[in-house]
Amino acid sequence: MLGWLILFLIIAIIAGILGFTGIATAAAGIAQIIFYLFIILLIVSLVIYASKTGKKA
Repeated sequence: MLGWLILFLIIAIIAGILGFTGIATAAAGIAQIIFYLFIILLIVSLVIYASKTGKKA
């Protein structure tokens, strides 16, 4: 998933440099959505990991 984020970010940067603002905006929006999804999944994974490996009293 992180690979997709980097791909869309690179597409957005290149399109922005070349002046394709519509494509750059769309690619940046997709990259932003994937980034937030990645962060949410990371937090969920950390919570699940912490609950499984927590110390028992």
